[in-house]
Amino acid sequence: MSIAVPTGGAVAAPPPPEPEPVPVNYLNNGYSIWSWLFTVDHKRIGLLYLVSISVFFALGGLFAALVRTNLLSPTGAILSEDAYNRAFTAHGVLMLFFFLIPAVPGVFGNFFIPMMIGAKDLAFPKLNLASWYVFMVGAMCAAWAVLVGGIDTGWTLYPPYSSRASQAAVVPGVLGAFISGFSSIMTGLNIMVTVHKMRAPGMTWGRLPLFVWALYATSLIQLLATPVVAITLVLLMAERMMGIGIFDPSIGGDPVLFQHLFWFYSHPAVYIMILPGMGVVSEILTCFSRKNIFGYSAVAWSSAGIAVVGFLLWAHHMFVAGISFYAAMLFSLLSMLVAVPSAIKMFNWTATLYRGSITFHAPMLLSIGFLVLFTIGGLTGLFLATLGTDIHLHDTYFVVAHFHFVMVGGMVLAYMAAVHFWWPKMTGRMYSDFWSRLSAVIIIVGFFFTFIPQFVAGYYGMPRRYPNYPAELQWLNVMSTAGSSVLGLGYLMPAIYLPLSFFTGKRATANPWSATGLEWQTPSPPHVHNFDTTPVVVCGPYEYSLGVDQQGRTLPPPPNETNAEPDAQKEANGG
Repeated sequence: MSIAVPTGGAVAAPPPPEPEPVPVNYLNNGYSIWSWLFTVDHKRIGLLYLVSISVFFALGGLFAALVRTNLLSPTGAILSEDAYNRAFTAHGVLMLFFFLIPAVPGVFGNFFIPMMIGAKDLAFPKLNLASWYVFMVGAMCAAWAVLVGGIDTGWTLYPPYSSRASQAAVVPGVLGAFISGFSSIMTGLNIMVTVHKMRAPGMTWGRLPLFVWALYATSLIQLLATPVVAITLVLLMAERMMGIGIFDPSIGGDPVLFQHLFWFYSHPAVYIMILPGMGVVSEILTCFSRKNIFGYSAVAWSSAGIAVVGFLLWAHHMFVAGISFYAAMLFSLLSMLVAVPSAIKMFNWTATLYRGSITFHAPMLLSIGFLVLFTIGGLTGLFLATLGTDIHLHDTYFVVAHFHFVMVGGMVLAYMAAVHFWWPKMTGRMYSDFWSRLSAVIIIVGFFFTFIPQFVAGYYGMPRRYPNYPAELQWLNVMSTAGSSVLGLGYLMPAIYLPLSFFTGKRATANPWSATGLEWQTPSPPHVHNFDTTPVVVCGPYEYSLGVDQQGRTLPPPPNETNAEPDAQKEANGG
């Protein structure tokens, strides 16, 4: 091939190659703060939730650290009795209403439900954005209550103390919980309509990922139970501000009525918190064991079973509140019954792991931690559902340990597993495999040292919510506080290496875990509208035995145990 020579004798240089255009994804589609605050992109709204609830998780953890530090001494180490009441109430309110309930539906439900079913967005994008703003308004009311003196009633807000005697900022705190409930309702409605109406061709109910099934069941509880607690909180505020006799017996009210209304929501709310975590674990266990889920239909329908039975056993929180003996026996039986669908999941997850090709990356380690800790939490719940033992253990630290084994050992571990599992897809970056695995181990070890001593202290009769305790129980509280320091270190580590991955992490491929879901068939990070063309689903959600994804395409090689990226993908990424 000849090159034309100009008359001056100089050889013309070839034109420089044009730079490849940067693909537009949801992260670089507008960088201004306004493009984020007024976005209707479900992925950006998911990240707004992620940032918000991370702040409340940190604040709730700070108040937990104050509580545990104070309990180093039998007479209180750093806080007055009133300050102690406000600290543990702030911990409970922030963690429950502004982290545990919105965490997985708000972040990962928003981000991944449309992608998992082959849709471009949720059914109501503007309602989705409104749900985040409503959540933030409620959170600001609760934060204001903490700043102006705090709440000292405990997160359960039992009257008549909360409606009359307390001098704390009860109304702003209750108003914050009331407002945030509307965000929960909006999110649940949006997810249910999206799953019903926007599934891709071929995405039948029998091909839905189990995460979608779990979020669907959670949405059902959100829609049916949240209005009940909203009405209850309105009645509480009316009694406190206007003196209307609803719950206060001195003016003709009934305090047990509040407990019935409150727990009719708050026990199903336990499953609002834990069902999404179960869906996360179903996705991760099958991916990192390279096996089809064992008993897909049983695991899917057990989510619906938990949602239904969860409405029928609220009064097991009230065995010592004066309800009739026959009602107590009925609710004890129903409390045992709800263990059945949970056990179905546990046995099926175990069968999925059996003889699987397991790799122990951070999401898998955290999910296995979930299996162990949630099992302990469920088994210890049987002691509280049994009439005789509950009388001895009611309102002791045994209840605190049981609750945290379910909520922290279960839900928080599942949330952390979800963050590590979907982080490459959300950000387009891989994080440190070594530090993430180390963090998972530290969290699990620290959790055991934090809450096992509380079971023993509760068995010996140490009451919850008391700043003082007998001196012979100090060694248990010192061990628990030391364990909480280890647990806090485990939580702090992801707060460092995950943000650092934006600057130092390798670029993630579309499917770094070699998973089968539709969300892994989009670029990392995804396009603005997720899919260039609507996907057609031809396979079940977990066809690892066939080595194909839901569109029938061959899966990339799975990651090995020492690196989160296959070698071929590392070369493609310049690794």
